[in-house]
Amino acid sequence: MTSTARLRRTLAAALVAGALTAAAAAVPATAAASSPVAARASHGEDARLAYQKSVAVQVLKGVFEQGDTKVVDRYVRSDYIQHNPQAPDGKEPLKNLAQTFPQQFPDAKYDVKRVISEGDLVVVHSNLVFTPGTRGFAVFDIFRVQGGKLAEHWDTGQEVPETTVNGNDMFSTLSRPRTEQPGDRRFTAYNKKLVTKAFDELLVRKDLSAIDRYWNTEYPQHSPFVPNGAEGVKTGLGGYFNQFPQLTVTRKRVVAEGDLVAVHAHYVNAPGERGQAVVDLFRVRNGKIVEHWDVTQNVPETSANDNTMF
Repeated sequence: MTSTARLRRTLAAALVAGALTAAAAAVPATAAASSPVAARASHGEDARLAYQKSVAVQVLKGVFEQGDTKVVDRYVRSDYIQHNPQAPDGKEPLKNLAQTFPQQFPDAKYDVKRVISEGDLVVVHSNLVFTPGTRGFAVFDIFRVQGGKLAEHWDTGQEVPETTVNGNDMFSTLSRPRTEQPGDRRFTAYNKKLVTKAFDELLVRKDLSAIDRYWNTEYPQHSPFVPNGAEGVKTGLGGYFNQFPQLTVTRKRVVAEGDLVAVHAHYVNAPGERGQAVVDLFRVRNGKIVEHWDVTQNVPETSANDNTMF
């Protein structure tokens, strides 16, 4: 081997080693750790989360599309706790809904867009369309799973408007990669911590400078009344904070999987108001928040259950 060839091979090896070192450094320590035991545990966790997501989707589609009461018996606990203000506790009201809703809306579709799960919680983002040709509702359902069955449910629903300020619909994925599936679960904890911190600084403490720290400049926005981009967030929220100086935002729960992080919160514009139940869904890539979807619902004066929406 000539000295030139040896030099080229040495340089190539150094470049590969450097690239691998840089890649490893970019991964949080918890994500980089690996062992046969950890791998088996990870596969078991993957299966458990996949099961929870499957159960949630089966129940939603079974009730709203298929009129299937058996899916409720199979996957919903008898002591089911309901936070939807229009529904009483227990699985029997859900079975009644399965019997009546498809009769009234035989062509209804519960079009599931994305599903994430962490711990015992599942978040389902969907477009519920009662009648073909209509825009329907954007819906977030949150389920708590216990013993393999749905034990508790929160949701928010918002009518899909004809137009949006940003020109985007309320459901598509515009950041890359363009997939509705959550990213690598090894980054779940990192992304959850980042979004929780960003949410608290921006919305709880109303610090607009948080946008510069945590948001990507190019930021597709799916909230119908907020412009695209980090500057759009500043403009939209800056006006909101000025309009409602006594706004309080109380974070209730955060659910994350991979690059998707959902925050369920109670927004109250002024003291004495009932406020809104809001689910914000953020996508994180390379340490920045790159995309956002949300659904907002006013908290009603009365409810069919005593559990509040939170």
